[in-house]
Amino acid sequence: MLCGRRILLIIGGGIAAYKSLELIRAIRAEGGAVTPVLTAGGAAFVTPMSVSALAGAHVHTSLWDLTTEAEIGHIGLARAADLVVVCPATADLLARMAAGLADDLATTLLLATGTPVVAVPAMNVHMWDHPATRANVDTLRARGVTILEPDVGPMACGEHGPGRLPEVPAIMQALRTVLGRGGRLAGLHALVTAGPTHEPIDPVRYLANRSSGRQGFAIAGALATLGARVTLVAGPVALATPAGVCRVDVGTAREMLEAVDQALPADLAVMVAAVADWHVRPSAAKLKKDSGPPTLHLAANPDILAHVAQPGPRRPRLVVGFAAETDNLAAHARAKLARKGCDLIVANDVSGDVMGGSENEVLLVSAEGETALPRGPKAEVAARLVELFAERLGV
Repeated sequence: MLCGRRILLIIGGGIAAYKSLELIRAIRAEGGAVTPVLTAGGAAFVTPMSVSALAGAHVHTSLWDLTTEAEIGHIGLARAADLVVVCPATADLLARMAAGLADDLATTLLLATGTPVVAVPAMNVHMWDHPATRANVDTLRARGVTILEPDVGPMACGEHGPGRLPEVPAIMQALRTVLGRGGRLAGLHALVTAGPTHEPIDPVRYLANRSSGRQGFAIAGALATLGARVTLVAGPVALATPAGVCRVDVGTAREMLEAVDQALPADLAVMVAAVADWHVRPSAAKLKKDSGPPTLHLAANPDILAHVAQPGPRRPRLVVGFAAETDNLAAHARAKLARKGCDLIVANDVSGDVMGGSENEVLLVSAEGETALPRGPKAEVAARLVELFAERLGV
């Protein structure tokens, strides 16, 4: 996705500036070209020599470079890129962007460009939560700037909360998504479900499974990368929302069904979630161990995949189900395909480390036959699957 793309990278002044070096390496590894702009604050944390060595390009630092500006260099820089990335975007830099200031090379470029802009914030938690910063973020988003949500965790200042720079893979996904607007799935709405559901037994216990949600989240991100508008209905998982994806969090299967219905209509539905087959009527109070083992009366949960795949005006053009099996993979997948009424089944063997793991190996089953995809990271499996979905949609 980044092959041949020109990225103008503005490095702001914060401790997270060191991660910009990792970002440069990642962009170039995908075939992208980086033109670096180092602010005065950024130069206090990373050196022009380090940035230049990794980017393989001249580092721009000043609006008053006579050699460059003799040809109106800042205008050329602003117009030559496919994407402008501000990383890290400090509270001060976001404020200056929102105010439309142009008092150094970075802010002048940002004011002069018509290229899409991605800002990756990193700052103290109280600075991020301050009403002034929130107002600046809202203003910039209203102007079309893509601003990532910072990660939550410990910071260099010793405090904990939202404000950490997102990890480089998440930033790269955001860049692919923005560059993918207008891609082969542009104009299409994709609905994805992911993760488990939790069916409460009492206020502290629930029925669940080992699904991590990683494969569904990876598919949602891959769909957004190709330009689709993506609604991700997620069960209880601790995963960051992929860039460009609209996320709806649910707990139970019945909540997931309601969220799916509200998200329709869609052109494509990919039902990856490992929905619990049963629920119980939960106790209002915690069940006590000394009362003996409880008797759980199970009732069937709604069949969300079959519900989405049923014929009618709201049925997506392509409905994809997932089958997590431990034996007879192909036979169980073909039976599920016929039973559910969907167009494709993606089957995987979860008897090993797939469920909850970082890799997957899947078998794609349709009425026309079977296609095996080799084992690999779930992000790579997602990218292959989404390309196949696009082919089935004829785009």
